Amino acid sequence: MQIVRKILKAGALYFALVFGAGFALGPIRILWAVPRFGARMAELMETPIMLVVIIVAARWIVRRLALPSTSSNRLGMGCVALALLLVAEFTLVLWLRGMSLSEYFASRDPVSGTVYYVMLGVFALVPLFVVRR
Repeated sequence: MQIVRKILKAGALYFALVFGAGFALGPIRILWAVPRFGARMAELMETPIMLVVIIVAARWIVRRLALPSTSSNRLGMGCVALALLLVAEFTLVLWLRGMSLSEYFASRDPVSGTVYYVMLGVFALVPLFVVRR
């Protein structure tokens, strides 16, 4: 039971850090990068920044919470964080934009949307590969 609590805490913290960074970068992307470079390029420019945030957040949480290095623990952390991220995305974002789920998927750019979906998988899997010293 203690390890489940630790996994849930790690996943929630991982979600909060990465979602918070994405939430902070959103206005910069929308107000500065999109008018200059277009929506696709702005989203693609944000991707490497978010990758760094994901790696740093996963490493810090695994170390800070001393999450055991078993695959199930680390994958559990990533899956909890991914589930929270999808709930936030599909409730908050869709509600703010006034879109249905099908409208949301149809509105995604084919290139940057695909990169985003790949990054969701990366987000879930990175805790599996970070090393705790």
